[in-house]
Amino acid sequence: MDSTSMSFSSLWLYGDPLSRAVMLLLLLMSLLSWCVLLIRGLHLWRLQRPGRAAMQQFWHCQSFSDAVLALKQHRPDNPFQRLAVEGADAVEHHRLHTSDLHGHLPLTDWLSACLRGSIEDSMEGLNRGLAILASVAATAPFLGLFGTVWGIYQALISISASGQVALDKIAGPVGEALLTTAAGLVVAIPALLGYNALSRANRGVHSKLNRFAHQLHAYFLTGAAPLQRKQAHLREVH
Repeated sequence: MDSTSMSFSSLWLYGDPLSRAVMLLLLLMSLLSWCVLLIRGLHLWRLQRPGRAAMQQFWHCQSFSDAVLALKQHRPDNPFQRLAVEGADAVEHHRLHTSDLHGHLPLTDWLSACLRGSIEDSMEGLNRGLAILASVAATAPFLGLFGTVWGIYQALISISASGQVALDKIAGPVGEALLTTAAGLVVAIPALLGYNALSRANRGVHSKLNRFAHQLHAYFLTGAAPLQRKQAHLREVH
């Protein structure tokens, strides 16, 4: 081995099994974190249009079914459409099952619980994979540091055995060992930045879902029934 060589290829070729295992684990962690970033990022990007439609287009539709269809057209089975449908189902279920235990609950409490449950289920799906990013961001630097310590230890043993303590004999092995620390940082930094970005985007979706749920809650309790009575009255007049 060239004593002044400092590269990942040299570290892999001349490293021991433990050093190679550390590099493979860092590579696996990097691939896993980038897969999570791409998949979760694409999913959040696809939710932008339904989110805007829920805040703007939904309440300008002429009927509830048209409003739900408008959300579905942007992206089928998105959390905003699911929230609206489950809210309507909760109201209908409460009306048809008054003899059940939940039928003794006030409609406002039952509806609030169902809407909150739908939001929690949606957020659980959106947060899937963030634990992987957090784990990678927290452990990759220490894994890289462990590889560096082990590499330096092995290099010092080799130098001690050869009896050569010249600087050019030390620089190569120690430099290669330090590359493991750099690799750990290269893996951890994108995972940390991606975790922060996805968490911030998820909080934005959660805020929109909460706002939409409050609007739906008001509609189902105070808007839907009066609107239906008003339309029925207009039909009787004409």
